[in-house]
Amino acid sequence: MVTWIVVALVLVPLVVLGLAVRPVLARLPRLRRAALSLQGHAAEAETLREAAESLQERAEALQRQLDTAGQRVALIKAKRGD
Repeated sequence: MVTWIVVALVLVPLVVLGLAVRPVLARLPRLRRAALSLQGHAAEAETLREAAESLQERAEALQRQLDTAGQRVALIKAKRGD
């Protein structure tokens, strides 16, 4: 009788654990696909971030050129006496 109680105390939790794990294992393929999709989106976001940084640097360089051109125009106007 004690043997049956011990077996029941060991087997019942194992069966419950197996029943709880089964739905998780069934979802693993979908979770894997979702993880791969998220990795792809992360790579795309990184590429876009790099492009945005490059554009920002180019815009700053153009702003410096514009400032220099404005200073030169002001200098030319000052020399003309306008």
